[in-house]
Amino acid sequence: MSHLSRAAYKEQLIIFDARTERLLRTGRRRSQKSVERDCDFTEHVVKNNHKMSKDNEADLKDVELNDLDQEKQPMTGVDTSNADGISPTGTEKNGCVKVKIPDEEESKFTGLSKEELLKVAGTPGWVRTRWALLVLFWLGWLGMLAAAIAIIIQAPRCKPLPKMNWWNHGPLYQIGDLKSFTEAENLRGVEEKIDSLNQLKVKGLILGPIHVTTADQWQSLNFAEIASEAGNLEQFKSLLRAAHKKGISVVLDLTPNYKGKEPWFADVNITAVGDKLKSALVFWLEEGVDGVLLSGIDRVPSKIPSRWEDIRAIVKNGTKGENRALFGVTETTSAVEVLNFLNTSKVDLLLSGVLRSNRNSGTNCAQDLQLLYSSQNQSHLAWNLGDRAQGHIASVVGPNLVPLFQILLFTLPGTPVFNYGDEIGLEDEGTKFPKMLWDSSESAKDTNGTAKERELRRAFFHTLSDLRGKERSLLHGDFQLLHNSTSSLAYLRQWDQSERYLAALNWGAEPETLNLSSPGLPAQATVRVNTNKKQSESLVDLATLKLEPGQAVLLSFKVEG
Repeated sequence: MSHLSRAAYKEQLIIFDARTERLLRTGRRRSQKSVERDCDFTEHVVKNNHKMSKDNEADLKDVELNDLDQEKQPMTGVDTSNADGISPTGTEKNGCVKVKIPDEEESKFTGLSKEELLKVAGTPGWVRTRWALLVLFWLGWLGMLAAAIAIIIQAPRCKPLPKMNWWNHGPLYQIGDLKSFTEAENLRGVEEKIDSLNQLKVKGLILGPIHVTTADQWQSLNFAEIASEAGNLEQFKSLLRAAHKKGISVVLDLTPNYKGKEPWFADVNITAVGDKLKSALVFWLEEGVDGVLLSGIDRVPSKIPSRWEDIRAIVKNGTKGENRALFGVTETTSAVEVLNFLNTSKVDLLLSGVLRSNRNSGTNCAQDLQLLYSSQNQSHLAWNLGDRAQGHIASVVGPNLVPLFQILLFTLPGTPVFNYGDEIGLEDEGTKFPKMLWDSSESAKDTNGTAKERELRRAFFHTLSDLRGKERSLLHGDFQLLHNSTSSLAYLRQWDQSERYLAALNWGAEPETLNLSSPGLPAQATVRVNTNKKQSESLVDLATLKLEPGQAVLLSFKVEG
């Protein structure tokens, strides 16, 4: 062992012997067994402090005994009767004292007692503090209230929503021939398909005509009786209840001579037909129909003006105080004539051939749209391409352009009207009333496509119908023309702070690039609907928007700021 280690050990022993002497001088007596235990503790401490090995322990003990022989002194006041207190050599051994110093306990703050709190709470200093905090709280609250009021006052006010009728909330679906629509070929079959119409977000069903009549014989006309091949009154009531449960209104087509050449028979019979119609309207309105459609009414208001006013009054006043609709159909394709007839007939919606005449020219279509929109409230504008007399969209514009014109009808300001089967691109084949193809018709793999293709077309229609019914900009937003050419058209629908929608269409035979950069438009817009399935871009540049032949896209973007 090094000299330093022995010296340190010796110093420890001297310290403990000194403590022992002090305890003896003060009269404290310790047993030899306690002393030995304390000494053992001392040796344990020294061994741990200096990390002594077992080989050096024997040498260390020899050194300790030699060094401490002269320091041994007889212990006084020790009970010699205790054998444990006598060393084996007969000599008494100096003891070591272990002093236990208690650890300081952590002081824990237990808070003030109830009595102390009550005593402190009544002091003047604490009362002043409480009042100061209370005043600061209410000042802060009033400040936040004033700031909120200022923000509300300075914020731009939301544009009030226009008054809307049920026929403005979504597309109308026309079933002109019940035999062709379902396998049941009657009103019961139509009721069985109400769920399918509801899935397409249809808001109105135009049904029939289904009343009794003989072609070109006005005496056989009976508006209040349902033709036996169409069903009966109980079936009609059941259909009406089923449609109303799904939120679908029912409009009854009461075109008088729907089986003959002239919709209202000959001119000399218009007065008598008008009288029959008036009494029948009361009957059907009491049964719960939501509206009436009349075709070929171009000359009726001018031929029988008083009776026409009565017809309008009966429909509009109704019998239950509900909002009933009077729809008209005209064969005219002139936007000017359509506008004039809307003003004179005062029908709620007028179906016309305006879009059919301009389907190949974006410039002419844009002019007619601007004229009608600027002169009429859009709640009275109806848009259609096919109908009971003209057939289906696929036959009017061609099967490849059906998705393009569906986008057009759904995004124009007004009510879109579709013929049954337009959602799947149904084509006329020698008749204006082709058989409707449902999902179960796997055998029909002609130009109308397979069941899977028809399901994809139905999903496309549903997407557009859903957007039309829930997006305010498409529902009643303003119309702004952005671009038009011989074969292309682009326009914007916008409402207040709602998301904007931009429709761009190219029905030409060549690709066309549109430059839609203008104030108020962002650099890019999000693609919501695209007729070109090969394109997968989610964002497009409006300054260089390229459309392939027959392609249409519906884009959207948020309002900046």
